[in-house]
Amino acid sequence: MITNYLKKNSVVQNSLWIIGSTRTGKTTRLVSQFYQWVEGGLDWSNPKSSSRYQRTPSKAPGILVFAANDDNRRELADRLTEVIRGRYPVLSKTPLGFFQDEVMLFWPLLIGRFDLKAQFPLRLRPETEQDLATQHWRTELDNDLLQLPGGNDYTRVRRLLDLLQLAAVSGIPVEDIPHMLTVGIPEEEGNPELWSTVGKLLLEWRSWCLERGFLTYGIIAELYWRYLLPDPTYQQYLQQRYQAVLADDVDDYPAIARDLFETLLNQGAVGAFSFNPNGQVRLGLNADPNYLADLASRCLVEILPDSSIDAMPVELANTVVELISNSMFIEGLPESIQSIQTTSRAQLLQQTAGVISQAIKSGQVQPGEIAIIAPGLDAIARYTLTEILTNFGIAVEPLNDQRPLVSSPMVQGLLTLLALVYPGLGRLVNRDAIAQMLVVLSSQPQVQELKGESSNMQPATLIDPVRAGLLADHCYAPDPEQPRLLPVESFPRWDRLGHQATTAYSEIFQWLELQREQQQQGLIPSCLVVFDRAIQKFLWHGSNLAYEQLAALRELMETAQHYWEVNGRLGKELKVNDSSQTNQQPSNRQRSTQTIAQFILMLRRGTVTANPYPVRRLPTATNAVTLATIFQYRAARRCHRWHFWLDAGSSLWLSGGAATLFGAHLFLKEWSGRPWTEEDKVQADQQRLERILRDLFGRVTERLYLCHSELAVSGTEQNGPLLSLIHTAINTAVS
Repeated sequence: MITNYLKKNSVVQNSLWIIGSTRTGKTTRLVSQFYQWVEGGLDWSNPKSSSRYQRTPSKAPGILVFAANDDNRRELADRLTEVIRGRYPVLSKTPLGFFQDEVMLFWPLLIGRFDLKAQFPLRLRPETEQDLATQHWRTELDNDLLQLPGGNDYTRVRRLLDLLQLAAVSGIPVEDIPHMLTVGIPEEEGNPELWSTVGKLLLEWRSWCLERGFLTYGIIAELYWRYLLPDPTYQQYLQQRYQAVLADDVDDYPAIARDLFETLLNQGAVGAFSFNPNGQVRLGLNADPNYLADLASRCLVEILPDSSIDAMPVELANTVVELISNSMFIEGLPESIQSIQTTSRAQLLQQTAGVISQAIKSGQVQPGEIAIIAPGLDAIARYTLTEILTNFGIAVEPLNDQRPLVSSPMVQGLLTLLALVYPGLGRLVNRDAIAQMLVVLSSQPQVQELKGESSNMQPATLIDPVRAGLLADHCYAPDPEQPRLLPVESFPRWDRLGHQATTAYSEIFQWLELQREQQQQGLIPSCLVVFDRAIQKFLWHGSNLAYEQLAALRELMETAQHYWEVNGRLGKELKVNDSSQTNQQPSNRQRSTQTIAQFILMLRRGTVTANPYPVRRLPTATNAVTLATIFQYRAARRCHRWHFWLDAGSSLWLSGGAATLFGAHLFLKEWSGRPWTEEDKVQADQQRLERILRDLFGRVTERLYLCHSELAVSGTEQNGPLLSLIHTAINTAVS
């Protein structure tokens, strides 16, 4: 099967294109190829290079390794390092991560082309990009000049920024966006005047960012493919630096990744690529799998057999696909596919959790061998399943759970804290927020005796919600300029609070008074110091926090640090512009207050911030049930013995949802140049559903439960594309 085997003392420098469905061993084959290269299968003296290199790996051109996302990148780097026992450095990147590093490294080259300031570039995190763009386009948003589909300002701004990124990763000049939207979007969704305004705003936004050294993913991608990659100096650098490229799951790569690969191959580098026809997880976001697939014409193609899959038979996946696409198809299902059916969704969540707990209790399966997968997971489902399973003593691991940072009570408490330390923020806080802050800041690790087995250390609060409400009613003095807490004696019946709550409140009160005094004296340089002091004083408790709490605090600190770094650069620019205009300019104190207020409001709008570093859990012995959306599960390339497909009757199985950006189909290289019709949409949705089913069937090895409720959360009847599969499973069980 291996058609490009590199024999000893004989080098065949042909690139390899590996095709295989889910879990057929594509990554393993790439690891094997990497081992052959390092151990002598690759000729490090490239005849197309301007100079010849010794075969010593430390002096030779390197091997550039790519993976589709950061989690996969880390796992691939670990496998490659292990197979060669650390004897060769592994440079592993995601495509966008590589583009960013290269643009940063060759920024001086780009400065001269754009005549920019000689300042180090600063990449904007997504939440900061959203906030700054909203401020930059505020006039157009207020005057209703941006009537994009989607409703609120947040969605409109996000779609504008997404259009810039889609064009950039597709290798399409931003100047061409208005024409593409005019041709490809139906007139009822937008007119030429709207798309012309969109193009103008995007060009202005790009120029505004570049003048200040701000980089977004969209701007980075455009700078790379449009200006850096064609540059002779940069191409010479690539030729000298990389002699081989290895890329896993290229079906999830953007179009400009192929431009990079072809540049390397044209310079004499050798490549190895893997492609999954049933993957394409990021199609509709920034991937162009069909354009990447054409790269196979330059490689020796190796097709891995489906028989190598340790999963349900491929024939079963074919049967399921036929069932949902052909209403006349009649065939029974094996016992490995079962159903859980209820009337209401609340009953479904209860019954699903009950089946899982019973199976684990009876020893049929371990928690770590179970995955609950849904097309969309709302807060009710997450909370209910986690609460029920946790009460049964079963751990639950939400997979890459991206929720607004402000949903964390700790983060809410720390944001409230700022309004009590810095002046001018009184309108951003109320009594309920004060009560919540008192509960959060009075948390203490609960000391328990372990009897035979470990137990979760749940924090106890010294000020319970009832006492916190009383304190907020009697010991909080609201004020627009300087709200503050009052001594506990301000409550006439403070003796009712008890010694524990009184002591905890007094400690919080004295700490706040000290911070306010130091802030007035200019001894606190930024709110980051307040956050750090509060975390150390009230929340840390010697690292007794759960992983999710630690992640939320890291996320808050990284987001705040980045926000202040960006505003610091904007503040310097403002000072320069205001140097000749001293009348009626805001003071440093006013600017600081405005910045803190904008930061608090940004988080309270429900902004989902970038993941903290590191973004994955440290290796532990936790045996937990995985809880994920379809997109999260497929992107993580997980596999389990048992699957529970929640809301199997939902219509969301057919919809791309948040995994499809507005206008994404127009930026594929294969776009026909005509408007996107309803027929095109139906066909694309059907193809996506078939890929999802084949991919998921490749990731379950033993049993599948179709969990269906007749009524959705809204009370409407569920009528999704998998109903025929559900009914067949029910009829098979009855018969």
